[in-house]
Amino acid sequence: MMNVQRMAASMVFATAMAASAQQIGQPQLKIDSANRVLTANAEEEVTVEPEIAILHIGFETQLGDAKSVYADGSRTSNAIISALKQAGIPETSIRSETQHLDRDFTKPHKFKLVQQWTVKAPPERAAEILDVAITAGATSSGDIDWTVKDERALEEQALDRAAGRARENAAVLAKGMGVRLGSLIYVSNEVAVQRFPMRAGMVAMAKTATADQPLSIEPHKVSRTATVYAVFAIE
Repeated sequence: MMNVQRMAASMVFATAMAASAQQIGQPQLKIDSANRVLTANAEEEVTVEPEIAILHIGFETQLGDAKSVYADGSRTSNAIISALKQAGIPETSIRSETQHLDRDFTKPHKFKLVQQWTVKAPPERAAEILDVAITAGATSSGDIDWTVKDERALEEQALDRAAGRARENAAVLAKGMGVRLGSLIYVSNEVAVQRFPMRAGMVAMAKTATADQPLSIEPHKVSRTATVYAVFAIE
């Protein structure tokens, strides 16, 4: 697990002149003798190993008349799903994304059938399951999303760390400036998601090869970054 910490803080003291300080997405702060505040920013990133690989698997047929293309597509579709189930992928982990019959307007009465699924698998089996699908007839497969079972818990962990860091920053700054940190006046937060899909073009090349082993796929770690902006009163 990796933690990346970046912090910034600023203090605003009373002044005889009325003024205002504002950052993008943050409240406007009026500075006068009745408003003594301290602001603190903190960012925390939590990174973990993936628990789930979501594979995007699909195919498209050669051009032909609608009836024959549909028949060919049906055979390929059932062959891919059957192969995935035989590989141990439960039916509940396979979900249809799209399926449609496309007409080629440059060639009269010519069509192709396109179908796509998402398939959930353990990260360590991603390459194996992709190979199973391609062997069974998948031709437009390869994108992989890496995630965890409880994304909300990962976000909360990052947010909790950022909130704690923001308060620590404020306390350190208050001590250094010789004032006492007061109550919290305002707080805002933002959680960012990093995704690293594997592009389908890599698999298209692998489909034409005669390799004895599946592609070598290394799972991406899953990260959540939380940013907290807090405003405290100072005494």
